[in-house]
Amino acid sequence: MANEAYRAVFLRVHPTGKMVLSLTTESEGKEAEYAQLVADELGIPALDVKVVPADTDRFGVGHGYNTSPTKGTSAAIVSAAGKIRAKAQLLAGAALGTSPETLTWLNGAWVGADGSDPAQVKTVEEIALYAHGTGALPPGVEGGLDAQTVYSD
Repeated sequence: MANEAYRAVFLRVHPTGKMVLSLTTESEGKEAEYAQLVADELGIPALDVKVVPADTDRFGVGHGYNTSPTKGTSAAIVSAAGKIRAKAQLLAGAALGTSPETLTWLNGAWVGADGSDPAQVKTVEEIALYAHGTGALPPGVEGGLDAQTVYSD
C-alpha cells in the first residue's frame, strides 16, 4: 500500500528569482542533482535553488504522501519547472506587451522579436518580480510563480 501513495514536488520562485524546491520524499543525496535539473530547465544558476527534502512545512505530516525516494522524482521536477516556464511565458507576454505565443525561450529568458533589443527580453528573475505584483497580470492568471507536480511510480 505504501508504494501506491503519491509523492509531490513543489517549486516556488521568490520575487528575487531564487527558488525553493520542496519534496515529500526523504533525502537520498541527490539534492545537487535536483537543483541542477531546475537550473537547466529555467536557465538559472543551480546555487539559486534550495532543495528541501521531506518538507513537512510545505506538505504537512500524515497526509498520505509517500516519503520513499523514487526514480520518478526527476521527471516530476522537470514537469514542475515546465509549468513555471509556461506561466512565465504568459507573464513575459504581458510585461512586453506582446502575444506570449510570439516569444522564444532562449538561455533562461523569454525573448520577443529577434532578441537583439534588450527591452524585448525578460529573464526568469524579472518575470518572478513581475509575477509578485510589479505588473498587470493577464486575465485569469494568478500572481506569484510556483508549481506543483504530484506523482506516483
